[in-house]
Amino acid sequence: MAYQVIIPAAGQGKRMGAQKNKLLLKLDGIPVLIHTLRVFDRDPECGGIILAIHPHDKEELLKLLDEYSIQQEISLVAGGKERQHSVYNAAKAAKPEGIILVHDGARPFIETNTIHELINKASSMGAAVAAVQVKDTMKIAKNGLVTETVERSSLWAVQTPQAFRVSTLIKAHQAAEQEGFSGTDDASLVERLNIDVAIVEGTYDNIKLTTPEDLYFAEAIIQKRRRVGNKI
Repeated sequence: MAYQVIIPAAGQGKRMGAQKNKLLLKLDGIPVLIHTLRVFDRDPECGGIILAIHPHDKEELLKLLDEYSIQQEISLVAGGKERQHSVYNAAKAAKPEGIILVHDGARPFIETNTIHELINKASSMGAAVAAVQVKDTMKIAKNGLVTETVERSSLWAVQTPQAFRVSTLIKAHQAAEQEGFSGTDDASLVERLNIDVAIVEGTYDNIKLTTPEDLYFAEAIIQKRRRVGNKI
């Protein structure tokens, strides 16, 4: 089933300690954003990519798309002050029907089968997120003291992509804007509309590159995938 994907790419990646957009940093000799775009570029079900960008990155991004021969239809829209605003800007530029994904540009290891499972689930339920079960013991603390140990079998670490009907995503963002609500992810905006959000089990490889240490883990994932013959 065909889908569109929004990739917010306007952030500055301050926690990465870079002097530029972290998505332009190189991983295995290739910009992080290109790694991510290639996943969707290789998927025949992808019907278009909407990149929310900062204007000062536009020229460099256009050069990269040409240099790495990204063939997918790509629309560039202006990013907002926060990620939530960038996604909303991109959603308004999307085709009005069907399923749309929101995916972090800094998650280059998403797998196509997870994408397709999300599309199928969102088509039937309206919304779905990729997630993995929490491995560690989780505790609630206050003022440096543990107040509760949380039963972890029901806890999931949510990732992207997150998949929605286009109309659902736009409605959720409209409501959040009108009410001045800021969510931690797009699914949290949809949940406020009392719409069920399904979980699709993802992979622990689908890490988000946020700090310099994450680049070491990313290199290890690349080497692992090379050993088993996966495309990078």
